[in-house]
Amino acid sequence: MFNSSQFTPKYFLLTGLPGLEALYPWLIFPFCSIYLVALVGNTLILAVIKKNSSLHQPMHLFLAMLACAELGVSASTLPTVLGIFLFGTNEICFEACLLQMFSIHSFSIMESGVLLAMSVDRFVAIYNPLRYTAILTLPRIAGTGVALGLKSVMLMLPLPFLLKRLPFCGHNILSHSYCLHSDLIQLPCADTRPNSILGLCIVTSTFGLDSLLIIISYVLILYTVLGITSGEEQRKALNTCVSHICAVLVYYVPMISVALVHRFMKHTGPAVRLLLANVYLLVPPVLNPIIYSVKAKQIRRGLIRLFLQRK
Repeated sequence: MFNSSQFTPKYFLLTGLPGLEALYPWLIFPFCSIYLVALVGNTLILAVIKKNSSLHQPMHLFLAMLACAELGVSASTLPTVLGIFLFGTNEICFEACLLQMFSIHSFSIMESGVLLAMSVDRFVAIYNPLRYTAILTLPRIAGTGVALGLKSVMLMLPLPFLLKRLPFCGHNILSHSYCLHSDLIQLPCADTRPNSILGLCIVTSTFGLDSLLIIISYVLILYTVLGITSGEEQRKALNTCVSHICAVLVYYVPMISVALVHRFMKHTGPAVRLLLANVYLLVPPVLNPIIYSVKAKQIRRGLIRLFLQRK
C-alpha cells in the first residue's frame, strides 16, 4: 500500500462495533429494518406529495426537500454499513471514501438548512396567515431548495481536494462504519490546520447558525401565538408546529449527544461512541416519515389513499 513513510492509501479500513463482532448476525435484521423504513418511508412521503395537488403547499414542499436530504444521507451510509454487518467487508478505496464523506456531509448540511426553512415557513404561516401563500410562492420555494443544494455542495467541495493533496502515514483505520471528515483528518502526517479550520467554519456557519436561527424563529412564533386572544386559536397555531419541533429534536439531540460524548466522555468504550454516531445519521431518516405520517393529517390521508389505490 505504500513505498515509504508517506503514502497515498489505496484503501481505508472501516470499523463496525468493536467488541460486539459476535453480535453481528443479530444486528443484521435491525440495521436492514432501519434502512428499509428510512428508504421506503421517505419515498412514500415524496410520492404522496407529488401525487396530491392539494399538498403542493409550502409546508409540504419543504417536507419533500427534507425527505430528499434524508434519502441522500441513508443512501450514502448504506453500502458500507450493510457491507460490514452483512458481508464482513470493511475495506473502502480512497476515492470512494472521499465521495462518501462528501455525500454524507453535504446531505446533512442540506437537512439542517431545510429544517431552518421549515421553521421560517411556520413563522410566516402563524404571523401572517392571509398572505402565507403570497409570501412563500412556488418560485421562492424552488429557489430556496436550489440555494440550499448549492450551498451544501459548495461548502463541502474543497474538503476532498484538501485531503487528497495530503500525505498519509501510519495506519489507515477509520473509527466509524463510514467516512467522515473528522476521522480522515486524523490520519495525514502533515499540517491539517487548513482542513480543521475550514471544517470548523463549515460546522459553525451551518449547524451552529441554523440551530440558532431555528431557536429565534420559535421565539418569534411563541411571541406571535401569545398575542392571539383566543385560546383555541393558540392551540391550533402551536399544533401546526408539533411535527417540525419533533423533526428538529430528532435531528439535533443525537448530534449534540455525539458531540458531548466525544468531548466530555472520552473514557466510554468505542462501541458506545460508534452506536451514538450511527443513531445520529440513521434515526432521523427513520423517525421523520413516521412523525409526519402520524401528526400531519393531510400526509396521513394521502398515504391511506395511495395504499387503497394500489389495492
